[in-house]
Amino acid sequence: MSGKKSIRTRGKFSLSKFFQKFQDGDKVAVIIEKSKAFGFPERLQGMTGTIEGKRGRSYIVRIKTMRKEKQFIIEPIHLKKIKQE
Repeated sequence: MSGKKSIRTRGKFSLSKFFQKFQDGDKVAVIIEKSKAFGFPERLQGMTGTIEGKRGRSYIVRIKTMRKEKQFIIEPIHLKKIKQE
C-alpha cells in the first residue's frame, strides 16, 4: 500500500463513494480511503468479500482469509463494487 495520496487529493474524499449503497450478496473489494483510515487494518487492502448485511451506516463484509471466513464491519467509503457476469 502506498503511503500517501497525491497532493491534489490529500484530505478530500468523494461524497458519492461515502453514500453508495450495496445489496446483500454483492461482491466488493476493500480499497482503503487514506484520508479516513485511522486505525484501519492494512492487511484488508485489496481483499474481496461479499456483503452480508448492514449495521448502522456500515456494512458487514464476509472475507475469506487464509483458512477461515471472517466478518468485518466496514464503512462504504472503503468499498468498491465488483462487476459479476
